[in-house]
Amino acid sequence: MEKSEQTKLKQRVKRLQRQLGQLGPVMRGSVVIIGTRNKQPYFSLNKNKKTCLIYLGTSREQTAREYSHNYKKLLEIVEEMTTINMTLLKNMPVGKTE
Repeated sequence: MEKSEQTKLKQRVKRLQRQLGQLGPVMRGSVVIIGTRNKQPYFSLNKNKKTCLIYLGTSREQTAREYSHNYKKLLEIVEEMTTINMTLLKNMPVGKTE
C-alpha cells in the first residue's frame, strides 16, 4: 500500500472519530408502537434475554428515536473504522507499532 493511501485512510479514521464525538446521547433499542385501537409509543430494549419497555408518550417519542438513531450511526461508524484499521494493520510491517 502506498504512503498516500495510508495517509488518506488515517485521515478518514480521524474524521470518523470526530463524528463519534459529535453524536450525542445514544440508546440501544427502538421505538415501537403498541396497541390496536389506542396506539402508544414505547421504547423497547432486549437485555439479558428479557424485553424491557418504557412508556414514552408523545412528548418523549422523538427524543427516544433520536437516541436510537445515534446508536445505529455509532455502529456504522465503528464498522467503517474497523474495516479501515484492519487494512492499515494488515499493511503495517511486523514488529512495528504506531
